[in-house]
Amino acid sequence: MYFRSRKKLQGEVSLNDSLDSAADGESLYLMDVVGVEDTMYLDIQDRDDCLRVRKLVHECLTEREEEVITSRYGLGGRMPRTQREVAKKLGISRSYVSRRN
Repeated sequence: MYFRSRKKLQGEVSLNDSLDSAADGESLYLMDVVGVEDTMYLDIQDRDDCLRVRKLVHECLTEREEEVITSRYGLGGRMPRTQREVAKKLGISRSYVSRRN
């Protein structure tokens, strides 16, 4: 009876199965190779949200305000900058930058 029940499970693989052992005794498990969490939906949603924000910033703000927001928050692939950095780059006060945040 035991062998019949085990035969059904013969093709199944566990994520905790060891694939290989390194020289130092560390094992590589299937879970390390196969992604455990599917984040594709969240990644697509985040990308769509970013595109929507960039579009709204471009459509709703003046050119100068757009530059402040884009620089401050790193939109469009830029690195985010501090208020001080944005103010210095654009030749404006930090308080102007903080009002646009």
